[in-house]
Amino acid sequence: MSESRAFCPRCGDPVPDRSASGADDERATDPLRPGTEVELCDSCYFDDFDFVDAPDRIDVRVCARCGAVYRGNRWVDVGAKDYTDVAIEEVSEALGVHVDVEDVAWQVEPEQVGENTIRMHAYFTGIVRGTPVEEQVMVPVKIARQTCTRCGRIAGDYYASIVQIRAADRTPTGEEIDRAKEIANAVVADMEATGDRNAFVTETNETPDGLNIKVSTNKIGKKIANKMIEEFGGSVNDAETLVTEDEDGNEVYRVTFAVRLPPYVPGDVIDLEDDEGGPVLVRSARGNLKGIRLTTGERYEAGYEEGNAPDARKLGEREGAVETTVVTVEDENAVQVLDPETYRAKTVARPDYFDPDAETVPVLKSRAGVHILPDPDPDSGSDADADDRYDPYESDA
Repeated sequence: MSESRAFCPRCGDPVPDRSASGADDERATDPLRPGTEVELCDSCYFDDFDFVDAPDRIDVRVCARCGAVYRGNRWVDVGAKDYTDVAIEEVSEALGVHVDVEDVAWQVEPEQVGENTIRMHAYFTGIVRGTPVEEQVMVPVKIARQTCTRCGRIAGDYYASIVQIRAADRTPTGEEIDRAKEIANAVVADMEATGDRNAFVTETNETPDGLNIKVSTNKIGKKIANKMIEEFGGSVNDAETLVTEDEDGNEVYRVTFAVRLPPYVPGDVIDLEDDEGGPVLVRSARGNLKGIRLTTGERYEAGYEEGNAPDARKLGEREGAVETTVVTVEDENAVQVLDPETYRAKTVARPDYFDPDAETVPVLKSRAGVHILPDPDPDSGSDADADDRYDPYESDA
C-alpha cells in the first residue's frame, strides 16, 4: 500500500504531519495543487525565521522641563526623570516577536554610552516547533531633549482667558482671594487628570482692588468664575477680545470673566435702610442675602429684587465683637450689659439666642448702638429651647 505524505515545496524533503497538533506554522503554496498550502520543513522554515523584529534605532523626544514624551503626534505626560526607564518603555513598544514562538521570555540591559544615547541589549528565548530558540538584539536609543508645547506656552506667558475677582463697594477678602487661587489650581488639576495637557494657570496677580488670574483656556476661566459665584454669591460677566488668527485663518479670541462678589460677606453686621427691624448679622450672600436680626434673633432674608445687595450700611464685623459683662436680665425683651467703652450699665435688646445664665456675652458697639451677637460656637449657650432657636452658623440647605 502506498503511503501519502507531504513534502517541503522548497527542498522536497518529507514534512511530518502536524495537523493533529493544531500547530499554526508557516506554510507555503503547493505548486502542484494551486490554492492549497503545505508546511515547510524545519530546515527551510528556520532559514526564513526571524525571532525578533527590531528597529535599527529609536529616537525619543523628551521635554526637558516636565518629562513628557512625544508619541505619535502628541506629547504624553509620563513625568520622565530617568531617561533609561523611558528608553526601556520605548524599546518594549517597538520590538516584535514572531507569532509562532511560544513560552517567550525576555530581559533587557541598558548601556549608557553617552549623555543622550542608551544601548538597549535585549535577550529573548522561546519555543518554535518544539525547538528552543534564542536571540539577542541591540537597539540604540537616542534621547532628544526638547520643550513640549505646554511648557513652551507657559514659558512664553501664554494665556487665553483672564478671571478678574472684584467685589461690589469693597475689596475682596483674603479668604476670597485665597479660595480663588485654590479653585484655579483645582480646576487645572481635574482637567490634567483627564489628559488635558493644555490646562495650566499662567499667572495670578493681586491688585489693589482684587485678583487677576490668567489661565490657558476659556473653559478653565469659566469654571473658576462660576465656582466663585457658587461659593460666595455675586455675578459674572464675560467679554471677548480678538487677539489674532490661527494658521487656518480662524479668529482667536481672549475672554475676560469679570466676577463681581456681593458687597457683604458672612460675619458683616449691616443696618438696612427703611427697615425698623434692627441690624442684621449676615450669614450668607449666595442668592438672596440671609442673616439674623440682632434685636430679636429672627431670621432675615432679602427680597428677590434686592438679591444679595440690599440697600444698607455696614456697621461692623463679627470679628470686631468684644466680651462684656451681663449686669442683669430685665425681662424677656431687654437685658443690661456693661458698655464696652464707658463700662456703664446699658439696657439693650434681648435676642432669642441670648443665654440668660451667661455671665458675659459678645457685643458690637456701632452707630446703631450696642447689640449682643450670637456666640460663634453653635454648641455653646443654654440648652433650653435649643431646637427652636435659630442657629446663625448652620450651612445653607
